[in-house]
Amino acid sequence: MPTYITPLFGVIGLILASLLFFNIKKQSAGGGLAEKISLKIQNGAMVFMTREFKLISLFAIVLGGALFLFQEKAYGGPQTVAFFMGCLASSAAGFIGMKTATLANVRTCVAANEKGPARALKIAFSGGAVMGLTVAAMGLLGLGSLFWIFKGHEKLPEILEGFAMGASLVALFYRVGGGIFTKAADVGTDLVGKVEAGIPEDDPRNPGVIADNVGDNVGDVAGMGSDIFESYCGAQIATIAIASAAAAAAAAGGFDFAASVGAKDAGILLQLPLILTSVGIVCSILGILIVNLFADKDPAKSLRIGTIGAAALFIIASFGVTAFFGLSSSLALAVLCGAVGGVLIGLITEYYTGGKPIRTIALQGETGVATLVICGLSVGLQSVVLPILTIAATLYGSYEFAGLYGVGLAAIGMLGTVGMTMAIDAYGPIADNAGGIAEMAEMGEQTREITDSLDVVGNTTAAIGKGFAIGAAGLAALALITAFIQKTGISLDLSSPDSLRYFFVGLLIGGAVPFYNGALTMDAVGKAAGSMIEEIRRQFKAEPGILKGTVEPDSNRCIDIATKAATKSMIGPALLAVGTPLVVGFGFNLIGPEGSQAGAKTLAGCLIGALLGCVLLALFMSNAGGAWDNAKKHVENGNNGGKGSETHSASVVGDTVGDPLKDTSGPSMNILINVMAIVSLVIAGLL
Repeated sequence: MPTYITPLFGVIGLILASLLFFNIKKQSAGGGLAEKISLKIQNGAMVFMTREFKLISLFAIVLGGALFLFQEKAYGGPQTVAFFMGCLASSAAGFIGMKTATLANVRTCVAANEKGPARALKIAFSGGAVMGLTVAAMGLLGLGSLFWIFKGHEKLPEILEGFAMGASLVALFYRVGGGIFTKAADVGTDLVGKVEAGIPEDDPRNPGVIADNVGDNVGDVAGMGSDIFESYCGAQIATIAIASAAAAAAAAGGFDFAASVGAKDAGILLQLPLILTSVGIVCSILGILIVNLFADKDPAKSLRIGTIGAAALFIIASFGVTAFFGLSSSLALAVLCGAVGGVLIGLITEYYTGGKPIRTIALQGETGVATLVICGLSVGLQSVVLPILTIAATLYGSYEFAGLYGVGLAAIGMLGTVGMTMAIDAYGPIADNAGGIAEMAEMGEQTREITDSLDVVGNTTAAIGKGFAIGAAGLAALALITAFIQKTGISLDLSSPDSLRYFFVGLLIGGAVPFYNGALTMDAVGKAAGSMIEEIRRQFKAEPGILKGTVEPDSNRCIDIATKAATKSMIGPALLAVGTPLVVGFGFNLIGPEGSQAGAKTLAGCLIGALLGCVLLALFMSNAGGAWDNAKKHVENGNNGGKGSETHSASVVGDTVGDPLKDTSGPSMNILINVMAIVSLVIAGLL
């Protein structure tokens, strides 16, 4: 297949995303107070994104310069160009997603007020679809163009690794920085407004409400988009690298893997990941159309049908692709493992964050905060088991079908319909913002009921998206680690005391890294939320007219506090993610015997330990936080005493504890392991 097909599909995806964007833009923004509030949210989001971009640029210049100076001359220049392309592609995807979300939120609110729930759902979902299609299209355009330009280059995988590293750098700042911003604003706003002042959520009298709504866009839209973009690109590049290593082994007289799966040469195996993701964006587009067809009925059902429908179409298409190129169906079966695994993780997450467990947590709130928190912790711990077993089964099955190459294909199977998966995830923050605007613009109970119903569905889709993102990041990182081990040529023979020593030392170091990263991000949210609380209290005390509704609060001050906290607190996690592989790899090379590959062996153990720690912590944190959040909403819907009861107060505290877990520390684990893995793969040739 011509190599220009993949970037062409990327262009088509961007065109469709543009059409959706302009269709959203032409919808009524209502004018008056609602549009004024929306503009404040847009401006606040732009302040954050601009500061983040400046910080990213500094890191990018340093890392890009290091790549150019220290990598082999054979590919150092092209890899550096690919690195900056990855930075720009991920930044563009995040910016477009944020811009669309801040346009769609007020239009969703106005549609709910004037045209009803079906129209509001379509606008909110279209906003998410722009994000989803942009993520997929930018990945196809960037990777596809590089593959097309450098297809004859002997170091093609290494060049593509630069693109993944650029995407990872941006994801690190947007996802983790956005998470710190949004939870600092959310926690501070809820504790002072709802608990201390006794005013409703999204009350316009609360100075932190605008910052809270800004956070939904920069953390849950731009941040989540860059997170998924990183895994999406990483999975494709790792699979290409594995295929390249297999081809090199065959050339050296080893097992001819290409022939074993029906390929005449390894060229088609190098291109297959890009062909599959090109087909995947088509399946995502069809899934988006399915949601719009069923939007007039049950919102939750229409989103579920679209998600599962897109995955089913992709599975069928993968068998068609392998048959068309005369490849073994075992490759499509490996893709099937990943696609089914992704759907199962999403459904398991939906149960623990939206099913019986949240009712159990709410019930425990009747006896106080302590029992509610303990129950939430129990649910979070239990929720880890089935997803981990699903990932294990996916890994085992895909390896049985196609070896290490099959593991990479499984990651692509999970991420192939990223356009659809990202669409339902980004829908959630848009619906949440719509509810906040409806409350602040005083659009009435009926409008708020519609936006709340969309928000409830959005909480579930966001939780499913987080579960999917964790599984996808885990598989993508595993594929990258596999490529690293192949590239370094190390033998992890655990019967050898020497290998055992280096591997287990690395394993313990890697296992500790996610916990330290969690501590850094939680501490950042705690300190930033403390500053936010002090500012909101100060405004309430200094100007009593704010609570009376006669004086407008200073929301810009709260946005500034959250932005400064996020950008300042990002430096530690960034240095940890990028620095750990460098210190471990080069450090153990210096202290180990010459020729022992001590650095590569220790780093391999470090990556495996970090992978396990990251996936376990991410699942626990995200699911516990999501369960506490939905337990609070269950109480607010009139259950277990309803709003204003002791149970409600307990559930608000539980939700506040869970917020930084599910929206900051949990998601940061995805970024951490992928950044560590791609940095390790980039420096593998130097070890």
